[in-house]
Amino acid sequence: MPELPEVEVTRMSFAARIAGARVLEARLGKPLRWPLGYPVGALAGRTVRGVRRRGKYLLLDLDQGLLLLHLGMSGSLNFAPALPPPGVHDHFELVTTQGTLRLHDPRRFGAVVYAPAEDDVAAQKLLGRLGMEPLTEGPGGFVLAAFQAGLKRRQTVIKQVLLAGDLVVGVGNIYASEALFLAGIRPTVRAAKLSRPRAARLHTAIREVLARAVAKGGSTLRDFSSASGETGYFQLEAMVYGRAGQPCRVCGTPIKMLRQGQRATFFCPQCQKP
Repeated sequence: MPELPEVEVTRMSFAARIAGARVLEARLGKPLRWPLGYPVGALAGRTVRGVRRRGKYLLLDLDQGLLLLHLGMSGSLNFAPALPPPGVHDHFELVTTQGTLRLHDPRRFGAVVYAPAEDDVAAQKLLGRLGMEPLTEGPGGFVLAAFQAGLKRRQTVIKQVLLAGDLVVGVGNIYASEALFLAGIRPTVRAAKLSRPRAARLHTAIREVLARAVAKGGSTLRDFSSASGETGYFQLEAMVYGRAGQPCRVCGTPIKMLRQGQRATFFCPQCQKP
């Protein structure tokens, strides 16, 4: 599943190119996870003002309303001046004066939803419960004190708290394992048991891991590519994720794997303390 870094890389790959474009036509293919909620033909004539990200949602701001795009489990976007005819797994197209934006989604768990405004009920149903943005500073961003306080209220193990997305958004399975390693925290520790200094180290580690993943173009474990067709390389330098049985890059101890909530968790039993 594309996580926050992959979604941010996707946004960066086409945001500047589509800004200011006028929509000529919009097309829908097979039904996606949620309905568009708006007559697709009425999008013609709108202007794309910009592209933002909230968690794993891309927000295409229009001169009237906005489109919320989610890539689901295996979706990807492509934006180019010209694209070949849509295939069986291409389910949404926005044809503009500056190119065509196409959603390719073999499993159809993605979505394109129209909302009149970000505070409208249609948008808030998707965005309203999202946690703090880990790559954003200041008000509404990843505030250390709020993170520490949120951990103290949660009795679940720390890995599951990070994946839940209601405290901090976008820390998916790969990046949770990597951030916990960088912070030296065992993934089985209960969140409420973390001291303030350990929580502060985790706060820093989350920001560092996600920023590095964005810089590396995200992780390409299956078929992820940006809207310009580029793949990511973060997985090539992962410290623990996907390295069960291999020596830790720091201490040489074999990396272990366990299952948490049906997800694989990787950690170093020496470097990460309970």
